[in-house]
Amino acid sequence: MDGKTAAKPDQAAMASPRRAPSQQRSRERVERMLAAASALIAEQGSDAMRMGEVAERAGVSIGSLYQFFPDKRAIVWALAERYTAESQACIAAALKDVGDAEGLKRAFSELVDIYYRLFLAEPVMRDIWSGTQADKALRELELADSRANAEFLVAVLKRLRPAADPVQLETTAFLVWQMGEAAVRLAISVDRQEGDRLVAAYKRMALRELVGE
Repeated sequence: MDGKTAAKPDQAAMASPRRAPSQQRSRERVERMLAAASALIAEQGSDAMRMGEVAERAGVSIGSLYQFFPDKRAIVWALAERYTAESQACIAAALKDVGDAEGLKRAFSELVDIYYRLFLAEPVMRDIWSGTQADKALRELELADSRANAEFLVAVLKRLRPAADPVQLETTAFLVWQMGEAAVRLAISVDRQEGDRLVAAYKRMALRELVGE
């Protein structure tokens, strides 16, 4: 089963647990809510965050908050969706014009470094993704994200290795991205020097698989 086929049931099974704002005024209000929630998560973690605190910091009523976010999980989901969309856009742009092995090595290495720095700098991202194992929907979102990112990498690999088995390329790309998630999480859980070494080792292993080095 290839990545594109497998992504469909996961995507279909996921439904964002919040109401999407339709008017500009509502969208601006939701942005304030998410900004407030992000700041609170950075300060105290999502477990300690309370809906009343989010409403107060965003300058909205608790009823208005519940109108768009029925519970705390819906806020975390919305933030996770946002980070996922931003990361996919970054990966797509970085890999779009890669046409040779050197370009792939450079782009892939830079993407891993960017992702690692984001996790080091963004406590909200760390908090959200540290909870994925306890939330089935977030696990599915992460899995769908890895499959989507793998598709960008598959497109490059097909240009570089047109004679290769496409199913094998899809399997390799998916595994590389999923292992990257695990490697970065491990790296931020240890001291910085060891984390840097772990990320460097992951990049070497992944690139050996991708370009044969």
